[in-house]
Formats: sequence, structure tokens, C-alpha cells
Amino acid sequence: MRTRVGIIGAGPAGLLLSHLLHRHGVESVVLESRPRDYVERRQRAGVVEHGVARILREAGVGERMDRDGLVHHGIELRFDGRAHRVDFTDLVDRRVMIYAQTEIVKDLVARRLADGGQVLFEATATALEGVDGDRPRIRYEHGGAEHVLECEAVAACDGFHGIGRRSLPEEAVRTFDRVYPFSWLGILADVPPSCDELVYAHHPTGFALHSMRSTTVSRLYLQVPNGTDPADWSDERIWEGLETRFALRDSDWRLGRGRITDKSVTPMRSFVTEPMRHGRLFLAGDAAHIVPPTGAKGLNLAMHDAVLLAGALRSWLLEGDESRADSYSDDALRRVWRAEHFSYWMTTLLHADPGGSAFDHRLQRSHLEFIASSRAAATQLAENYTGVPGI
Repeated sequence: MRTRVGIIGAGPAGLLLSHLLHRHGVESVVLESRPRDYVERRQRAGVVEHGVARILREAGVGERMDRDGLVHHGIELRFDGRAHRVDFTDLVDRRVMIYAQTEIVKDLVARRLADGGQVLFEATATALEGVDGDRPRIRYEHGGAEHVLECEAVAACDGFHGIGRRSLPEEAVRTFDRVYPFSWLGILADVPPSCDELVYAHHPTGFALHSMRSTTVSRLYLQVPNGTDPADWSDERIWEGLETRFALRDSDWRLGRGRITDKSVTPMRSFVTEPMRHGRLFLAGDAAHIVPPTGAKGLNLAMHDAVLLAGALRSWLLEGDESRADSYSDDALRRVWRAEHFSYWMTTLLHADPGGSAFDHRLQRSHLEFIASSRAAATQLAENYTGVPGI
């Protein structure tokens, strides 16, 4: 089989890239190792930046997001038993959309199939060949047989553990890595959110986050030690831990409880691969970079990568202009490193470091107080959280 762009991975980056290429008149094939129902069910991020929401609308795949998503104009920080709201609309005149990544994937899959796009599920890429030449090939297994996809460019959107990043020559890349000494225990619960906007809580016993997926489903997280087994946390223990960390003094606010339908543990790490291109192989999304979820940047970075790469491939394959493909890595990494820093900053600001001292804790408290009292500090948070424009 032949196509112009072979895309590995039917996550947000791969699907949006395929959709945008189709709108540009560039043919592509998407290979996804998992079944379609798995791809459309796996729980991931839910905060869509102001600019990414606009990207989805302009691409013609934002209708359901605008109908079912929740517009948020700020977030709430809780520390020392007090609450402080960071008002995005007032500070930077932007907002975010709460719309689950699973729903974005459903929208993109449906659109690609409706447009006649080729998205092959349960098609596992096993080898990349010839990425230094003019006709790279992807070997893959599908339907019990081995196949070859010949293309002009390969986009690896297959995540941190995918074949794309592993196919880069060791001597051609550098990696940057930080593993944090804690994880998140995340739950989905059938209970209406107890807040109107996301709540980020700093507490001596650990961080907590109150998010939501809809008006009837809450998504909540607790900081836990690395290596935690979700089975060791009973429902009662989870709810008690959340109530302790979200508690407010002099307030009648209460955390609603409901049936927990999903439990999982997410390790926290920061990771970047440079460059994001080698020959005719391009990396996008988690294949190139990982951020701790505190800053809500993983999904948004993947979408920005897809937009940049779609434009670069259009210019190259349709117009013969390779300049945007040549600058793709540098252009993408400017945004990646800004998001890496913001995610690192939010993570170290809000979590209890198990190796930290009383001095470290006081520094965190001081910085939180500064955000609560300084418009400039709050603006910096709001600008980064909603998505820094122009990079």
C-alpha cells in the first residue's frame, strides 16, 4: 500500500494531523495498534486551551465540543484552608474548555471515517525503514499478516513507548528527563462536580485536584507515592483523603461523593527528545515529549504539533518548499519547552515533596501567597494555563 504520509498512532496528534492533511489535499494512512473501542475509551486529559479550542472549531471538528463542553473562566487555588480564584478572563481575556480527550478522539475518528480516510485499527507498526531516503516504509501487522506502507514522510504520533522515537539513531538525538518522587491516583466518579471550576489544592499531606468530565461526572486526583497500587486504596480512603486536602476553614463547602467507576495511577515525569525530526521521520505529541499533568499541557502540545506538522508537510509535498519541514522541530520545541517549564513549576509548587524540608514548604506557601496577592503573578499563571499565543 502507498500513501503520501504514513501516520503511526490514532491519538489526538495523529488523527488531527490526518484530518488537516486531508483538508490540505494530502493523502495519509493512520496505523493504530489498539482496537477502536479502546482508543475511544482510554481516559486522558480534559482541559483544552483557548487556542486549541479555536483550532478544533476552524478545522470543523468543534461542534460537539461547543455543545457538550464546559467553558471555564478561571481556576481555584486552595492552600492553608483558604481559596483563591485566578480569573483568566479578567487577567488575559482567554478561557479554557473542559472536554475530555476521549471525546476529541471520538470526534476525529468519526470525521476521518466520514471523509473516507484510512484509519487502520489493530495495525501494529513493527519497523521503520528508509527514513533517510526518499521513500520510507512502515512495516506493520494487520489481520494476521505482515504489510508494508510506502510513503513520502512518516509522522510518529505513537506515544512515549512507540516505535517512532525508538527508531531515531542514538547519535542523532538528545533526551532530557526528570522523574518526580510522587504519582497521581485518579478516579472517575458518578457524582456532579462539587465546584464550578477546577480546584488545585496544596496540602501538607499532598496535592489534590478536583476536575470534571461533565455536569454529572467528576474527575479527581490525589498525590500518592510512586509504585502505589490502586487496589490498596479503598473508596472510603480515597474520599477521606480528598476531603482532607480540599477542606476549607470558615466555609460550608462540602465534597460530594458518588460511585467510583475507574481508578488508575499516573507516574509523573518530564521528558523531551531533540530534534523532533530525522530525515523523513517526524515526531509529534507524546512520542517527542511528556509533561506532568499538573499544567494541563499534554493534549494541547500534541494538537499544536499536529497543526505545525500539517502545514510543514503541505508546503513540502504540494509546493516543494521544505523550509517549514526543516524548521518544524525548532518551531515546535519553543512551545514544548515553555509548557515543560510551566508544568514543572505547577508541579513543584503544589505537591508535597517527600524529601522536602520545612524550608521548602515555606517557599511554596510564600509563592502561593504571592500569586494570591499579585496581579502580575496571577497573570503569568493565567497566560501559561490558557496557552501562550505566538509561540
